[in-house]
Amino acid sequence: MLRLGGTASNSHMVVFQGLQKYLQIRGVESDWVLYSGYDALVEAFVSREIDVAWNGPLSYVKIQRLLDVPSRVLVMRDEDVDFTTHFISQAGSDINSIEKLKGKSFAFGSRGSIQAGLLAYHFLKEAGINPTQDLSNYSFFDDRTGDTRRDEVEVFERVTEGEYDAGAISASTLLRLELDGVDVHERIQKFWDSPAYSHCCFTGQSDMDEEVSQMFTDALVEMEYSDPLGKEILDGEGCTAFVPGITTGWEILEVAAEQEGLI
Repeated sequence: MLRLGGTASNSHMVVFQGLQKYLQIRGVESDWVLYSGYDALVEAFVSREIDVAWNGPLSYVKIQRLLDVPSRVLVMRDEDVDFTTHFISQAGSDINSIEKLKGKSFAFGSRGSIQAGLLAYHFLKEAGINPTQDLSNYSFFDDRTGDTRRDEVEVFERVTEGEYDAGAISASTLLRLELDGVDVHERIQKFWDSPAYSHCCFTGQSDMDEEVSQMFTDALVEMEYSDPLGKEILDGEGCTAFVPGITTGWEILEVAAEQEGLI
């Protein structure tokens, strides 16, 4: 019996119920439990309460630092490989480089966001812009609004409306906006692109049975969006496919989290 774990949310209720049915069809018996947050998920994985964790990027890094033998990166969403953060300004703005951010205002995503919060803040500092000293004003989504809109979409709107001179947004969010019919390139310009990093992943115990591990990976990678059950799971995770996990790209996040005192 394969024990799966994730964080508690309405979408994960749907995803894990679907996964259990889907894996059973593929010959993998499983059970699952949802935890109150990522720290509880990390604790459950490290204590071996579960075999596989559906990790956010920071919880994956925390797990790796707590284990003597690294866990396995089994599967990722298609968008979780080579994830990137962009800095944007209004189309036609004279802010076309990081150097020109000095004295300007900047909008981050949520404080808990890896791509538009932690890493965006870290990337700015790495590029020579200290937000507390070099910007006229900056804020995180948490400080600006109680709106239920996705934090990065809110960044896009505040920048395009001129409330902030620039902001941080991920490539995946820009793509979703385009798919929703927003004429992104008419409204903003990207003036900086981050190096590629890794994002969420299904993490397996290092000593997982090889056959079960491969069956789990193959099952998710071969999931088809045209299959109603597959579509339900993929929609729940906001992607169109799963891909084999990779072990690269995490080092960027680990450095940032360490420097910001998160690990």
